[in-house]
Amino acid sequence: MKRFLVFASASLSLSLAGAVSAADSAAPPVGSAAAGAAKAVVCQACHGPMGHSANPEWPSLAGLGAPYIAAQLQNFKEGKRVNAIMMPNAMSLTPQDMADLAAYFDSQTSTKGLEADPSLAKAGELLYRGGDTTRAVPACEACHGPNGAGNEPAKFPALRGQQSVYVLSQLHNYASGQRGTGPNGIMQMIAGRLSEDEMKAVASYVQGLQ
Repeated sequence: MKRFLVFASASLSLSLAGAVSAADSAAPPVGSAAAGAAKAVVCQACHGPMGHSANPEWPSLAGLGAPYIAAQLQNFKEGKRVNAIMMPNAMSLTPQDMADLAAYFDSQTSTKGLEADPSLAKAGELLYRGGDTTRAVPACEACHGPNGAGNEPAKFPALRGQQSVYVLSQLHNYASGQRGTGPNGIMQMIAGRLSEDEMKAVASYVQGLQ
């Protein structure tokens, strides 16, 4: 009986060790901002120095959230997000490359308080802060935070400082189904219930978040 217990205990220990080892091997790589800085040189053409985009059609990546950035790079690589420039660039990236790039851009300080269109900002604020309960549209701040800083562990990106042109284009993509990524279809549902004027108002308000 004692031999059996010893054998069973040893077998259990080996099984647990194997499970831990498998879990460790499946864990995502830890990103290095220093390594990412060198790899990010090619990204500057579209996303600007240190992730501050000057082109309103391209997102700023500074402070966007490392888990979110890495997830989007993987989405482009797998074809879950479609973009003629990002897809071929992402194809050559390893998981470590993605983690390093994400760490670098997340370590940069995001731009705050770009000018919002005063004719749209008030309507945008109402939707961002309170949503619309009559259409089951939740407040944007519930996921992206009161000041647009996002929720990094949940992979909800920071929005403050993003230019309204880019935000509006992504709302269009969600509403049309062109962009199908994200948890539980939340953004597709929300964007699909917003009018064109409401999308423009929210995009403008986001651009002016402090």
